[in-house]
Amino acid sequence: MTELFKVLTLAEARAAIMSYLPAKETGVKVPLLESLGCRLTVAVQAVDDVPAFNRSTVDGYAVTAKDTYGASESIPSYLDVSGEALIGREPAGRVEPGQTWYIATGAMLPPGADAVVMVEYTEELDSRTIGINRPVAPGENVIRRGEDISAGEMALPAGHRIRPQDLGLLSSIGVTEVEVTRITKVGIISTGDELINPLEQPAPGEIRDINSYILYGAVSASGGQPRLYGIVPDNYDQMREVLALALEENDIVLISGGSSVGARDVTFKVINNAGKPGVIFHGIAVKPGKPTAGAVIGSKLLFGLPGHPASALVIFDVLVAPLLRDGAYPATEEESALEFPVKAIITRNLHSAAGRRDFFRVKVSSKEGQLFAEPVLGKSGLINTMTKANGLAHIPAGKEGVEAGETVDVKLF
Repeated sequence: MTELFKVLTLAEARAAIMSYLPAKETGVKVPLLESLGCRLTVAVQAVDDVPAFNRSTVDGYAVTAKDTYGASESIPSYLDVSGEALIGREPAGRVEPGQTWYIATGAMLPPGADAVVMVEYTEELDSRTIGINRPVAPGENVIRRGEDISAGEMALPAGHRIRPQDLGLLSSIGVTEVEVTRITKVGIISTGDELINPLEQPAPGEIRDINSYILYGAVSASGGQPRLYGIVPDNYDQMREVLALALEENDIVLISGGSSVGARDVTFKVINNAGKPGVIFHGIAVKPGKPTAGAVIGSKLLFGLPGHPASALVIFDVLVAPLLRDGAYPATEEESALEFPVKAIITRNLHSAAGRRDFFRVKVSSKEGQLFAEPVLGKSGLINTMTKANGLAHIPAGKEGVEAGETVDVKLF
């Protein structure tokens, strides 16, 4: 059995989890419109050039650029209008020297033309002649064939999480289905004799279950598929039965509460007896959330989260959310920096213990072009600190605190 509270750093805890994850995830093919939020298991290559032809980005006149050189409002270049390029049609002809074609935005550039003059910089002399009062360079106001993406080029890499804009890119190259990882199923269990369903009226000493709802929302927002298993009392047999079902039906199981050392807490014992290899760590050098437990049961991950909702959500953010979003933790300094990408000035002094990484909620605001982070503090267990904050900041393990006026790294909610 893993020793209680043999505290690991956050990096060590993450490394312990990653050592049990498969090197390569299996994928499943899904229609493009069902892939939003999923991660690609294989890279997607472009089969065709996008765009497939040179096209205009403005309404104007397709020209040979050299015919416009020297043009100005006082000395326009005069060209003969010999055709019209329409959207969705291939031009039936070409632009000869001294000629121009009217062209609509998005229309195919006629052969012989290499630029487009915006209609604002032309003047119509008669139905067959225009004056151009501003020169253009070759390629101006034109998207060239393959400029967006070329055939054979990687459109999206393996591991990329599909966003709305990616659906547009993939549809533009004719991709109708992609191979993605399965959506991670996450079971959520709340423990504690004091918990009741939120629909019930608490008796003295009872409190409504909060963590189930917080974690359900957090899993959904991170791209996972949550499933609630209700409230389980501090009873070994009942917890073992519910946990076995949750492990069978999910990829990850979250148990909130019962992770601190105490006579009534049975969660750690149930987790460690659930299967091999069992608990891989119990205790992380962070605040809040030191008594967090991590386990691997067969191929399933299991996390014992703190009972306090604010603490449980912090640990979810740093241990569970990255696995749901990206399938892994940041592997480089650049990736790690993106976890807390916003720089803000802290508004008050905060203390931290050496060797411990502290996380605290902040309210970020802007004043005169500078971001400020005001700590949202409160007693342990208070819930309103979560709703008042719009970001999470941290003090690195190598510091013993920050002083007002220092810059801190923040993750915005």
